[in-house]
Amino acid sequence: MLSMTHEVVKREVKPVEGMAIVPSKKEINKGAWTAEEDRKLAEVIAVHGAKRWKVVATKAGLNRCGKSCRLRWLNYLRPNIKRGNISDQEEDLILRLHKLLGNRWSLIAGRLPGRTDNEIKNYWNSHLSKKINKKEKQNGASTRESSKAEKMTVGKVHVEKRENNINPSSSSGGEETFNVDDFFDFSNEDPLNLQWISQFLEMGDGLRRLS
Repeated sequence: MLSMTHEVVKREVKPVEGMAIVPSKKEINKGAWTAEEDRKLAEVIAVHGAKRWKVVATKAGLNRCGKSCRLRWLNYLRPNIKRGNISDQEEDLILRLHKLLGNRWSLIAGRLPGRTDNEIKNYWNSHLSKKINKKEKQNGASTRESSKAEKMTVGKVHVEKRENNINPSSSSGGEETFNVDDFFDFSNEDPLNLQWISQFLEMGDGLRRLS
């Protein structure tokens, strides 16, 4: 069999005059932004506007991708932006909106002038979510304690009712006593009744002797 060799020809693509050279992925800087980079990005946006971010990155001479430039501008550099020191009113509004909208941070940020969706998301994950979880645990513990106390009270009532049914005299506030001497006290009886009782006792004595 004949062996065939293939030669690979490498061609260098020369940039056309006037074409913007986009840095390769290896050359793109993904580290922290410097003050010089922020200045260059702000100057280019002031001239060309906040659009076509790949072109903005190229014109600014930044080794950054278009997405990185866009996020840097929207979250840190654009005018009238507010950062940090979220007030109690803003926090309450974030809680209400999150309950209604969920994790739709851009919609929530749209109702908080000057705040970015990135800041609100970070604030929620680092602070508010922990605060809510702690509050829910406290409410759950107090609910369990009140339920336990209610069950103990109901059980105590049932036990008292059962004891009263078994021993009704205890509910009257005192115990009833029986005196044998009082039973055989005939001092207040009618004489006729006494005569009949004495005759009845004599008949009983006679029957016992006959037996």
